[in-house]
Amino acid sequence: MTISSVAFLGLGAMGYRMAAHLPKHFEQVFVWNRTEEKAKQHAQTYATQAVSLEQAVQADIIFSCLPTSQDVENLINSVKIKSGAIWVDCTSGVPASAQQLAAQLKQQGVDYLDAPVSGQTVGAENATLTVMVGGDTAAFERALPAMQAVGKLIKHVGESGAGFAVKAVNNMLMAVHLCAACEGATTLKAHGVNLTEAFECINASSGQSTVTSNIVPNRIFNRSFPLTFALPLLAKDTGIAVDLVREAKLAAPVIGLSQSLIQAANALAEENSDFSTVAKMYESWSKITIE
Repeated sequence: MTISSVAFLGLGAMGYRMAAHLPKHFEQVFVWNRTEEKAKQHAQTYATQAVSLEQAVQADIIFSCLPTSQDVENLINSVKIKSGAIWVDCTSGVPASAQQLAAQLKQQGVDYLDAPVSGQTVGAENATLTVMVGGDTAAFERALPAMQAVGKLIKHVGESGAGFAVKAVNNMLMAVHLCAACEGATTLKAHGVNLTEAFECINASSGQSTVTSNIVPNRIFNRSFPLTFALPLLAKDTGIAVDLVREAKLAAPVIGLSQSLIQAANALAEENSDFSTVAKMYESWSKITIE
């Protein structure tokens, strides 16, 4: 399949940056956003084309990056997509929705891939995202050149829904690490330990994770809490992970407890809070500032 046109639907914090790489690889790149002005701004800055939704879905490859699976379903049900197109959904979505959309679109001659991404806005900026893809293998291979424009590690992980499942579990693991790091930090500070030095030791030892090496020092210790991944979205993703556990009738107490903690932090947080503000919940409980 020769890809002559690519569309990107949803120009949020991730989508805006991801779509910026496409004109480097493809001659015709359409962008669409619910706020039309944002699409026009993108077109002016990156030489994409701001178009109507109806025109966007006539592209060979259609990327979507929206807040929820319901948003994607509503979008797909409102348009007629070109037969032969491949819809690459980078939303952190629900596996069951991916399965339903893949079956629905197959009847229209359209392939659907659930292809959520990880790497936060810096990965979107640098085209170094990890892309975990579920769906038809042949469609994956045909869409791979377009995904390579925005990602570095791109893996086909299984049938429809598998990409969303991997993303949900990945974000759940990050949430577990975040809660554990906050609890560890408040415990250490309560005992008079220098947190900066302590975390340097941890990050050279077996307790190291992306949370301890990046999130804690670069968002929490310095009190910046930059909004790159909203806490409500993490709460949504951890909820998907818990649903997967329940559907499989598994015992996963750590996942269940972590979901409860993330939901509690989300309920307490101010509007437009980054996921790193989970630390503030622990600070309110312990009366200890993690810095």
